[in-house]
Amino acid sequence: MAITYEWRGDVDNAAVNALHAEAFDHAQLPIDWRTQLHGHSLGWVCAHREGRLVGFVNVAWDGGVHAFVLDTMVTSDLRKSGVGTELVAIAAREARDADCEWLHVDFDDHLRSFYFDACGFTPTDAGLIALR
Repeated sequence: MAITYEWRGDVDNAAVNALHAEAFDHAQLPIDWRTQLHGHSLGWVCAHREGRLVGFVNVAWDGGVHAFVLDTMVTSDLRKSGVGTELVAIAAREARDADCEWLHVDFDDHLRSFYFDACGFTPTDAGLIALR
């Protein structure tokens, strides 16, 4: 059961919405991922196993040298198997190939080990304003 990864692969809105709901523990929402990604993202990585979407990460950007990892998600049965790490590694490689100089990420505290230890991010100072 090999997992295949694809940069800027075809996006099935229903599959991404189902994965997002599972990964972030909420009800499914009717998000038009295809339009959102094509309008605002440098790219995205899809992971599939036997035709099923099992992982996804979005790489938003500022149109210049800054790229941003958003919505890293892996199905619950494949978490801690390396799928998420590979998604982020491909995202980093593709952002580098697009001449981005920085790849940013923010995350909840329980994901520190994943992003710092497994993916190679380093801690930085950052700021945040809650808008809601």
